[in-house]
Amino acid sequence: MAGETERRKLDHIRICLERDVEARGVSTWLEHVWLVHSAVPAAEYGQIDLRARFLGHEFAAPLMVSAITGGAGEAERINSAIAEAVEELGLGMGVGSQRAALERPELAKTFRVAREKAPTAFIVANIGYSEVAHGLPLEALERLVAMIEADALAVHLNPLQEVVQAEGKPGGPSFLEKLAELADRLSVPVIAKEVGCGISAEVAKALEASGVAAVDVAGAGGTSWAAVEHYRALEAGDALRARLGQTFWDWGIPTAASILEARSATELPLIASGGVRTGLDVAKCLALGANMAAMALPVLKAAVKGPGAVKELLRAVAEELRVATFLSGCRSVAELAQAPVVLTGPLAEWVKARDLKVRGRKREVPGARG
Repeated sequence: MAGETERRKLDHIRICLERDVEARGVSTWLEHVWLVHSAVPAAEYGQIDLRARFLGHEFAAPLMVSAITGGAGEAERINSAIAEAVEELGLGMGVGSQRAALERPELAKTFRVAREKAPTAFIVANIGYSEVAHGLPLEALERLVAMIEADALAVHLNPLQEVVQAEGKPGGPSFLEKLAELADRLSVPVIAKEVGCGISAEVAKALEASGVAAVDVAGAGGTSWAAVEHYRALEAGDALRARLGQTFWDWGIPTAASILEARSATELPLIASGGVRTGLDVAKCLALGANMAAMALPVLKAAVKGPGAVKELLRAVAEELRVATFLSGCRSVAELAQAPVVLTGPLAEWVKARDLKVRGRKREVPGARG
């Protein structure tokens, strides 16, 4: 019989596949980021270099599959399909929260399959900030890393989901102290990861001070975990939590703004996620200051069809990234960090209102000059 955590994992997969869980009244704001077209390309199209390096690992393109699932039978098949794809394509992936495997060790195989199918890929273990804040021992966290021979551990920051979720255990201010201990003592780098509400400049600075190796901004505009928990609450007859999920469905910092927020405050490597759907989105994220990009929901929908569908999707995203790099007058994705960018609409207003200072980049923000 499935345990509470396993049932919740299955709920999450089912709801994400069957219901509309994406942001409704807010977007990523990537539509307000304009890469300036170069009518004279800087390189032959076939020579565009997509390779990237992140936390000491070489990637064929700056693209990862965000943490999606684990801890249930269907999750094992999904992780297997994703892992087979990223191994063949030279990309990376994260697994979902491994808390279920700590509670029921027999579920470890639903996570371990990622390393079995992707022996050389960059794979990220995963645990929630609530578990860290409430004192999960270092030994247990090392077990999660060893379970999948992980290259890094993501600590996902999901305070909104923890509040809306009936089983949630919202953490508190002690988290940063515990995170610093973890980052100092764990055998692999620690990545601090939001799950769809974004990272502000203030939080990015605090995370850097805690010693994390990288930050995944996971901004608003993609999957809303408040929405997912809203549907779970409706099914459980929990009117209050259903209302909370509805009210905070679109809460957060849009992805484009979150990249700029984080980059203005830290030089740490950044992963851009949250509503990333195309290779053009990836190119825009890199131009804003991200080092990598990641996506989840489109990959989940492909993974239930099998590894072939995941490969097809990721190859298409990589090719779109190549086109965007070519048309921006860059020879490599690394050069996108210096490509001219125009910010318009609410994103430009946000940058001005927050007085964001992004080091080392020239960005045109209409109306922002004195």
